[in-house]
Amino acid sequence: MRRFRNTLTTAVLTALLVGSTAGGASAGGEDAPGGPLPGIAAWLADGSLGRKLPDPATATPSDVAAFFAGLTVTQRWRLVRDHPGVVGNLDGVPVHLRYAANAPAGDQVLAYDPRGRGLIARVAGDLENAAHVAVIVPGSDIDVSTADRTARWAADLQEAAGDDTAVIAWVGYTTPAGIGPDLATGRLAEAGAERLARFTDGLDAAGLPAPSLFCHSYGSVVCGLAAPGTDARDIVAVGSPGMRADEVTALGTDAHVWAAKSPDDWIGHVPHVEILGLGHGADPTSPGFGATVLNADDVPAHDAYFTPGTATLTAFAAIAAGAL
Repeated sequence: MRRFRNTLTTAVLTALLVGSTAGGASAGGEDAPGGPLPGIAAWLADGSLGRKLPDPATATPSDVAAFFAGLTVTQRWRLVRDHPGVVGNLDGVPVHLRYAANAPAGDQVLAYDPRGRGLIARVAGDLENAAHVAVIVPGSDIDVSTADRTARWAADLQEAAGDDTAVIAWVGYTTPAGIGPDLATGRLAEAGAERLARFTDGLDAAGLPAPSLFCHSYGSVVCGLAAPGTDARDIVAVGSPGMRADEVTALGTDAHVWAAKSPDDWIGHVPHVEILGLGHGADPTSPGFGATVLNADDVPAHDAYFTPGTATLTAFAAIAAGAL
């Protein structure tokens, strides 16, 4: 991320040069995985249980949870065995079954989509028994190949928050890659917001506590757009270029909204404007926005907010554990 110093400003200029992106993807823009996951056709054709399996395209996470609750243990594990790619990515499926379905992708993997640059959600801590849940939503240039950084942040946050808190490193949307118009527009954030809202609905359907969302850089744009559709307890904008809202009340959420920005973060040089769909609006740390601003004076760089020993990680851990 350090190589992206002032990249949003550059992206705005790039977008103006290549033309408006408001009507769709620009040339060279990233594309979110489209169409059904591999294995969906076989899943929908499976009549072994004597009833239709829930269609991932139309079933809500609550529908999915109710369906799995009505199965025997043997039937649930049969679906894991026969359709791991579907079960492992289906919001509303019990956590232990998703772990089992995604076991080839790693330990405690809650979702895994190998298409394109790849999407993955990995858990630090005991999610099934957690009293508190946090979700880290990363920014640009994060995918399966670079997800270890977000997983490390999740591990550090979970350790600081304590054993009764689980933290999910949610690389669950297609992030902007490199310098380009995607950084300056909300196109990928809109798609990511839909996925994030459904993911948090799935946590709720699985009986887990309402999460705290920690939204880094472009991830805070995702969280801003997802805010009305999620039951998040807290939303924390970290090194944010804006949340596509002028103030907290415009986010349409009952969550407590927090914000942190280091004086040494290059994001401070990004213009907080939104013009014709370019830019992401007000600075969440500005007085007029209305968020609770956290001390970030000891954070040395844009990617260092989750570093052990910083004031921000200490505050994040208190928020995640429900102590703030």
